[in-house]
Amino acid sequence: MRTPDRIRHLENQVSQLQQAVTSHAVIDQAIGVIVAVGHMTPEEAWAALCETSMCTNIKLRHVADLVVACRQGERELAADVRDELSRRLKRQDLQ
Repeated sequence: MRTPDRIRHLENQVSQLQQAVTSHAVIDQAIGVIVAVGHMTPEEAWAALCETSMCTNIKLRHVADLVVACRQGERELAADVRDELSRRLKRQDLQ
């Protein structure tokens, strides 16, 4: 691989890794919110996020963003996300 191509390839990889780290942090924060609100284990919270993502056809990272923003008082959860997530919580305090 030529040097300019290699540099572009490596820059793309770095960008993807940076996005992955950011996504991971937001997802971990959302898991923490669901653990606290729903009195769930982290594994149950992860499953709730994944299932909510699948049922609403919204990317997992975006669902996590919405959950974190909701708990920070920045916005309300969209009805479809709130309804799907509420079904999975033992308590329905994410409103």
